[in-house]
Amino acid sequence: MKGIQVEGLCKSFAVKKKEEGLLSSLRSLVRPTYVEKKAVHGIDLQVEPGETLAFLGPNGAGKSTTIKMLTGILHPTGGRAEVLGHCPWKERGRLAYKIGTVFGQKSQLWYHLPPLDSFELMSRIYELKREEFRSRRDYLVRRFELEPYLQTPVRKLSLGERMRCEIAAAMLHRPQILFLDEPTIGLDVVVKHRIRELIMEMNREEGTTVFLTSHDAGDIERLCRRAVVINHGRVIFDDRVESMKRDLLTDKTIRLQLLERGAPFHLEGIEVLVQNDRELKLSVDTSAISMEQALSHLVARYRVSDITIEDAPMEQIITYIYAKEAEEWPGQAAAGKERKG
Repeated sequence: MKGIQVEGLCKSFAVKKKEEGLLSSLRSLVRPTYVEKKAVHGIDLQVEPGETLAFLGPNGAGKSTTIKMLTGILHPTGGRAEVLGHCPWKERGRLAYKIGTVFGQKSQLWYHLPPLDSFELMSRIYELKREEFRSRRDYLVRRFELEPYLQTPVRKLSLGERMRCEIAAAMLHRPQILFLDEPTIGLDVVVKHRIRELIMEMNREEGTTVFLTSHDAGDIERLCRRAVVINHGRVIFDDRVESMKRDLLTDKTIRLQLLERGAPFHLEGIEVLVQNDRELKLSVDTSAISMEQALSHLVARYRVSDITIEDAPMEQIITYIYAKEAEEWPGQAAAGKERKG
């Protein structure tokens, strides 16, 4: 059984058309005109159990709408979906026992209560057996290092402390799939690193499927093996994160630590970014020259103590995908269809 299986999933909303001019505005009060806005435009998607997937796209691409359909909050306009063998919008109650959700900007913890009380309430919601709940709670408290915060009202916790409690709360009932929507938004570097480690541990030790949306390249690189990119409600890329980094941008950076200064370097397909007595930094266009050719020229010309090769940063790759989609992929904007109401 697939963790998530989606075929031709669509979602449209009827949006009231804004009229210009006083007479048109008055007329729209009596007979408003609506435009059909397609938020999700025929998505096909499969996620295996235990997989870690980054679901990416710019604001307005359809990410949140898709997640709301996969968790049963919204009914689709067309297509089908199964999450752990359940139709989300028809079997939402049964599915809730098998999934967990964490939204970076919306808390599931009770604002005026300490996390310990929220954990207790959630154990009743998920109908956990007392001994099972206590054992699981204590394990998560140790693993997420929550002991100092258990008796502090959520409103008094820092964002990083609250997010660790949020993830622990979502894991209380041992969900098979964890939906994470911007789990590290607004956090400092140290807290982000800790939360990523914890999510990776849950995936590795318990086989939890991770379905992540994030604008943070660090989340994608550290947590996910596969990336799906959508724009204007369509899937425009679906491949491994490593392939995404390797194939979509041909530019790579080579850094050489030199034992001595060499002659100025010139070679077609390579741009010199930095060159001084001890360092040579180059940008290599691998569509014009292979890395093997570039390295052989460099080693033959310079005495080198160290060489590092870097891929383009994830932010640059995602920006490249969006730009590529705007140039080459169809369906860049949902065509509005007017209907009278």
